[in-house]
Amino acid sequence: MSQLPKACIIGAGCSGFTTAKRLKDFGIDYDCFEMSDDIGGNWYFKNPNGMSACYESLHIDTSKWRLAFEDFPAPADWPDFPHHAQLLRYFKDYVDHFGLRDTITFNTGVEKARRTPGGLWDVTLSTGETRAYDVLFVCNGHHWSPRIPEYPGTFEGPAFHSHAYSDPFDPIDMRGKNVVVVGMGNSAMDIASELAQRPIAKNLWVSARRGVWVLPKYMNGKPADKSAMPSWMPRKLGLSMARKMIKKNLGNMEDYGLPKPDHEPLEAHPSVSGEFLTRAGCGDIKFKPAIKVLEGKRVRFADDTVEDVDAIVFATGYDMRFPFFDDPELVPDANHRLPLFKRMMKPGVPNLFYMALAQPLPTLVNFAEQQSKLAAAYLGGRYLPPPLAEMERLIVKDEETHLGQYYQAKRHTIQVDFGIYVDDLRREIARGEKRAKSAGNPLPVPGRSPAEGV
Repeated sequence: MSQLPKACIIGAGCSGFTTAKRLKDFGIDYDCFEMSDDIGGNWYFKNPNGMSACYESLHIDTSKWRLAFEDFPAPADWPDFPHHAQLLRYFKDYVDHFGLRDTITFNTGVEKARRTPGGLWDVTLSTGETRAYDVLFVCNGHHWSPRIPEYPGTFEGPAFHSHAYSDPFDPIDMRGKNVVVVGMGNSAMDIASELAQRPIAKNLWVSARRGVWVLPKYMNGKPADKSAMPSWMPRKLGLSMARKMIKKNLGNMEDYGLPKPDHEPLEAHPSVSGEFLTRAGCGDIKFKPAIKVLEGKRVRFADDTVEDVDAIVFATGYDMRFPFFDDPELVPDANHRLPLFKRMMKPGVPNLFYMALAQPLPTLVNFAEQQSKLAAAYLGGRYLPPPLAEMERLIVKDEETHLGQYYQAKRHTIQVDFGIYVDDLRREIARGEKRAKSAGNPLPVPGRSPAEGV
């Protein structure tokens, strides 16, 4: 190629518009398509595209100190944990500040994305038009396709995923109801804490297969994520110190009326809440094991206790889906596994980038902003990936680093430690710059494997 490639960006949430900003900085032409009428993705409350999981009371669990974009500081007058409306305003200000809005095509989705025999991308839009691109960026997020478990029997009351929850009166009025919230992740704890406040739910039970460690938003008077162990500290030492600090500050989960976790703190994706433990300790939230069978207007649990239940809220996570891909090699398997080089590149497909397809701690908001540094440098000819065999080796090594502390579960296939990841990414970009200089700083050829040369 004698000129820079042209890219297609799917989605204008925080991963999409920060990727667009980086490509713009590098002079790389792109089209960004967004199904909705505005940017924001999951943080756009009542997003007309139906894919936002926001509820009215939602505050982000990441502090403003950790979620801010590096070239666009968060407002100084923000609280430590901003409301979703503040975060969306911040996103809009970012897009307008960097002149990105006019580069985004709104109310237009990507229906299909197929690789051509030559390795380029044919992208079919919701308008019916098909366009050709050199590079594809997947920025459609992974918190929009609700996963609802199946149980024996039937339930005669309203039962819906937390994705549909807006407030205690929408989609149904929860006042005076007996409610079961299934799950013990962040959304489950927020919703349960809200509904348990009198006089909303009459009875509120949280049902889960196992106990979890519920971490606070604050530790020692400061946002807990500001106390993250430095990335240079040996992994085992940092985890050991963090676990001791958590146990010292929280005590035992059983003391709050919750089940004893079958794992250590930080062996699972953290469940963070500033209210849940207080509500549980006050008896406003009661715990039940997993649902065993649905019996009309009653629910039987694994311990064979039975309760009269008016409504069930499933806070049971999401499936990772890319409906625009027909190629099964480009989507996660049944266990949500999709091994990627630096959690963004699939070996053998050098012109495809999965942005923010990870569950980084402490923040996902500015994760793609960091990933876009490598992607833009690559497309601009300043970075060259390693050969395929080395990419595969590094994928295994990186997964051991980032996943080794967690018990095996679908929700833990894409975990990464933000600090460790960013430090490693910085080193990889430097290595790739040396490779590119040795190769004469070539522009990448779409469709050709790095092992073949570019």
